[in-house]
Order: sequence, then structure tokens, then C-alpha cells
Amino acid sequence: MNHPPLQCGWRGSLLLCAGLLLSACSSLPPPPPASRDSLRDFIMEARFALRLTRPEQAPQSAAGRLTWEHRQQGERILIASPLGYGVAEIETTPDLAYLRTSDGKTRSSADPDELMEAATGERLPVSRLPAWLLGQPGYGGQLQRDAQQRPQQLNEAGWQVDYAYDDESPTALPARVTLRRADEIELRLRIEEWRTAP
Repeated sequence: MNHPPLQCGWRGSLLLCAGLLLSACSSLPPPPPASRDSLRDFIMEARFALRLTRPEQAPQSAAGRLTWEHRQQGERILIASPLGYGVAEIETTPDLAYLRTSDGKTRSSADPDELMEAATGERLPVSRLPAWLLGQPGYGGQLQRDAQQRPQQLNEAGWQVDYAYDDESPTALPARVTLRRADEIELRLRIEEWRTAP
């Protein structure tokens, strides 16, 4: 009976399994952030519903997907159709912001809110939204907290931001965020994933 080939095959299988396990581990997404307070650079994946109501105009609505990459040096915002097809991409730097649309056109502006208006039809607060997503008010903003001391409602610059959560953890990140400005605009975000930006 010849045992060495069997031993070699067993060792080879073990090495193969170990290699597959390591490659699977290396391809796993990074773990979610620990809490709101520890989150600095982040990537947020969400579904959105935008509703516009203007005097003497029929209400308008749009829906789709939103990927928001926030880093200290700038933002990258991808707006996609409900099926995930890219519609527009906005990238900001400390000096300039760029809008790229699905037809291959590119625009630039020093005002990223202007580019968001070109992409969505409404002037949304690109520069403030990353802080608002985490319940961080700016100058003049007012924040109300829930029983777990989490952001519940934020009012700033004519906008009201409401937060809802999927669990009772005091450090939970919001799962739903609704932004309203008067009776003119409502943006609902159903957040599917938060993760730390690499």
C-alpha cells in the first residue's frame, strides 16, 4: 500500500482550503463603523425618494439609488436609477466640484449645490448633508435627541431633518433620514449600508 500520494493529496487539499479561506477573507467588505461618534470618512448606500411641490405646479417626484462617499478632502456622489444605472456623478474637491452625466458631459462649479440642482432639479445642501446624516448641526442649527440620546430631529438653514433607527442601540447610525424644506421639497433616504471609507 502506497501512503505518500494520499498524504500529499490531503496536504494539497488542506493548503487549497486554507488558500480559499484566506482569499475569501481578503475579499470581504470592511466591517461597519462602530458608532456615529467614531465615523469620519464613510460610504453610505441608500435608496431615495425626492418629491417637489411648488406653487402653481403639479407635484414632481423621482426615485433611485444614492451612493455617497464622504472624505475630509471631498465628496463623491453617485445618483442612479432604481435599477442601478448611473445617471449622474458629482465629485467635490476643496477648490472645485464636477458633475458628470450619463451622456458623457462634464460641468464644473465652485458651488456643489448648483451641480446637484443641475442633476436633480433641486438645490440640495451637498456641503451640509454629510454632517446632517450623522446628526451634527452647524452654526445656528438645533438638534433634538431621542430617549437613547441619538439624533431625532435637526433644524438648520430652513431645513428639517428627521432620523429613524432599526435598533435600540444608543450608538446606532440612522436607517432612515428625511429632509424637508417648508412644503417645497422632501427627500427620503432609506439607508441600506454604512461603512468606513478605505
